[in-house]
Amino acid sequence: MNVTGGFISDERREIVQSASGSDISSKSPRSTQVHGKGSPVNHDRQSRSPIDGRPKKGGCGGKGTWGGLLDTDSSYALDPNDPNYDSSEEYGHPNARKSAPDFDAFKKKATIIVEEYFATDDVDSATNELKELAMPSYNYYFVKKLVSMAMDRHDHEKEMAAVLLSALYADVIDAPQVYRGFSKLVESADDLIVDIPDTVDILALFIARAVVDDILPPAFLKKQIALLPNDSKGVEVLERAEKGYLAAPMHAEIIERRWRVSKKTVEDVKARINNLLIEYVTSGDKKEAYRCIKDLKVPFFHHEIVKRALVMAMERRQAEDRLLDLLKEVAEEGLINSSQITKGFDRMIDTIEDLSLDIPNAQRILKSLISKATSDGWLCASSLRSLSLEPRKKLLEDNFTRTFKLKSQSIVQEYFLTGDISEVFSCLEAENRTSSGELNAIFIKRLITLAMDRKNREKEMASVLLSSLCFPADDVVNGFVMLIESADDTALDNPVVVEDLAMFLARAVVDEVLAPQHLEEVGSQFLGTDSIGGKVLQMAKSLLKARLSGERILRCWGGGGSSRPGWAVEDVKHKIGKLLEEYESGGDIREAYRCIKELGMPFFHHEVVKKAMVMVMEKKNDRLWGLLAHCFGSGLITMNQMTKGFSRVEESLDDLALDVPDARKQFLAYVEKAKTTGWLDSSFHYGNSINGKENGACQ
Repeated sequence: MNVTGGFISDERREIVQSASGSDISSKSPRSTQVHGKGSPVNHDRQSRSPIDGRPKKGGCGGKGTWGGLLDTDSSYALDPNDPNYDSSEEYGHPNARKSAPDFDAFKKKATIIVEEYFATDDVDSATNELKELAMPSYNYYFVKKLVSMAMDRHDHEKEMAAVLLSALYADVIDAPQVYRGFSKLVESADDLIVDIPDTVDILALFIARAVVDDILPPAFLKKQIALLPNDSKGVEVLERAEKGYLAAPMHAEIIERRWRVSKKTVEDVKARINNLLIEYVTSGDKKEAYRCIKDLKVPFFHHEIVKRALVMAMERRQAEDRLLDLLKEVAEEGLINSSQITKGFDRMIDTIEDLSLDIPNAQRILKSLISKATSDGWLCASSLRSLSLEPRKKLLEDNFTRTFKLKSQSIVQEYFLTGDISEVFSCLEAENRTSSGELNAIFIKRLITLAMDRKNREKEMASVLLSSLCFPADDVVNGFVMLIESADDTALDNPVVVEDLAMFLARAVVDEVLAPQHLEEVGSQFLGTDSIGGKVLQMAKSLLKARLSGERILRCWGGGGSSRPGWAVEDVKHKIGKLLEEYESGGDIREAYRCIKELGMPFFHHEVVKKAMVMVMEKKNDRLWGLLAHCFGSGLITMNQMTKGFSRVEESLDDLALDVPDARKQFLAYVEKAKTTGWLDSSFHYGNSINGKENGACQ
């Protein structure tokens, strides 16, 4: 029976269906084809649901009548005796084993395409990139990868994934490959749920969306259920898709709009705050204003209400008493906490010079408002910044700094794709030739901000990079302060910003990027335990105090930079000590080198340097010095890690001197020797601490 040349009539379809038990329809070619990279791809970014009155693909859509002959069964087999048989179409067939390297290469490239698509939202570019891979028999993996990566992201990326699948269907990815990709997803639901607790609901919605978009046949659900064990999560997924979504009234509209949630931007919130204050000044309805503030649901952004109310009071002097009365009540009721009240006034103090250009005597008026709020008991004036004519020191905001911010974002995004730390070093050296501490802090802020909006892989990569960069601790502290200061805005898109920042801060301590006392330095910038800074500090301390905290924090995002499961810090230190002892007692240098490399923790090589130097000084045996020379010469231990290791030895000299009386004298000699051999920068000298405050040695 030939069904490839045209459409099947309804009568003939019924005969075929009754004979084969399959749902059959023809598939007409899409009207717009992709001709190669750079050629226009006129994709309709809308989904292919029937709700707009348009016909399904090929004009013969409809529930139960979707797809071609092979579209309805994921278990179809290719016949080697078929004259058109191509072994490359069936990965895993004995004749196709040679395709394994190609499949591995496809997987890596597919991941990069998806990452770039989520970063750019460019359907045409993703389409062309996938088409240029020219491996159509592996496209099912792209379907699986795209959906699984989107499942662990925000609704925006989920909608993007659904749109891209619809755009790729038929033109680039044929129906059997889409079918097989979703089959693989359902089969792996038990594994996905380990990392994505909402797997059942999210994957069910993706399947329902694919059915609504007419890229997956409704028969897929029943056929897959029959192939899965009754107790598998895949069965739950399929049942949720069928009963929870596709069986609901108006299901097409509901499914299509599920991820199209309007994004609450900072500008939107500011506009709503401004409107509620204007309405309150006009009506005087305090209850309505109270309700509007609660409905905003942005407690970490309440300082904006305080600031705008004060500006309005300064601009409309006749409304001053009414606005102060509102602030007093919301403060006394606890709707706006004291730290947000203080931050609102502090922001006014910061901008008073600019306000003075539009409001005469702005400083005098603000002092009056502070005095009234203090006397009424809802503001603690002693917690405010000094209100003087001296401008507060700010970070560089010139054109160079703005350009650096943009380039930092590109550097971080490229790093997330490649994982090349050395390339980050090169780019930062080119962009920050003066090793400016302010620019270092800006880069740290950008790195962690971008990582917080991504998966655990990127969070782990960010922590590894932060440790490898070996920035001065002061710069790292300033970077975290900037992150916390901007957390109010971040919280609008990331509701767990406090938890994320606390984990990054705790991880920095475990990785010895920061010392524990630096936590207090971060916390001192933010008054009150109810402030974001206070919450972050409190949570970070709790994480560090927990039993086996080092191991847990090192594993928080996938294992401390290693491809293997995470190790406890103490375990790693023990392994390092053992391998150094074995080598010092007569071991092979190549074996010691291999053991260091297999730790898989290059950002922790400063521990190798420290332990080796301590053993050299204790035993007065330079054999371990030769191991360090070999590791440095081969590039296994970098200058950054050497510098950090020597700095840590310096910090422990007081304790070391109890057992080795001439420890300081030896250390000075080895520092000079390390400078001569190029391990340390010439600016490093005895008296530097690990944070490089005096000379930025770790930079």
